[in-house]
Amino acid sequence: MTNKTNIQSYIKIENNEIVLNGTAVFKIEPTDFADFAKQAYRNFEMQYPKFFKMDALSKLAFLGSELLLSPIVSSEKENNIALVLANKSSSLDTDVKYQESISDKENYFPSPAVFVYTLPNICLGEISIRHQLKSENSFFIFDTFNTEFMSNYSNILLNTNKADTVLCGWVEFFNDSYKAFLCTISRTENTEYKNETINTLYNK
Repeated sequence: MTNKTNIQSYIKIENNEIVLNGTAVFKIEPTDFADFAKQAYRNFEMQYPKFFKMDALSKLAFLGSELLLSPIVSSEKENNIALVLANKSSSLDTDVKYQESISDKENYFPSPAVFVYTLPNICLGEISIRHQLKSENSFFIFDTFNTEFMSNYSNILLNTNKADTVLCGWVEFFNDSYKAFLCTISRTENTEYKNETINTLYNK
């Protein structure tokens, strides 16, 4: 018998809008992702200059995780929050940009700043550094968001005491098309999402 786990809160980011626990908390006129990310960062007064050096995938994951984790992370103690994310395109958007920087023989300039982000799990590192997490983290690649796998994986981490909370979700970015869905799961009872699953919330 597995211990019951509960969704604590969730966030969706797509189409120039951020929806936190079902409520739109930020929405702007259609623009490109770089502009949207910058405006969202300023709107929520996030004090983290390194944000501007990140690639688009990391910015997307960072924005979502920031709004979910900031209220629950404590600076006094170690926060045992596992990160379990997935997407379809891996870091391909950044890989393409890096390839462009090395394919022109006349203008050959491999960018170390871009190369750093040529793995999808770098966004997990950015979140971990930001919130001082030393916990489990995994990044998976699926054709579509495999909610059952992600849910089961998160439950195992919680029920084997590998984590007190799991930040779980989907962060997809390619060619300026993006979608993020992140949620926090723990064993703490939460009647608000009692009948909801990762799947039902993702598809809302």
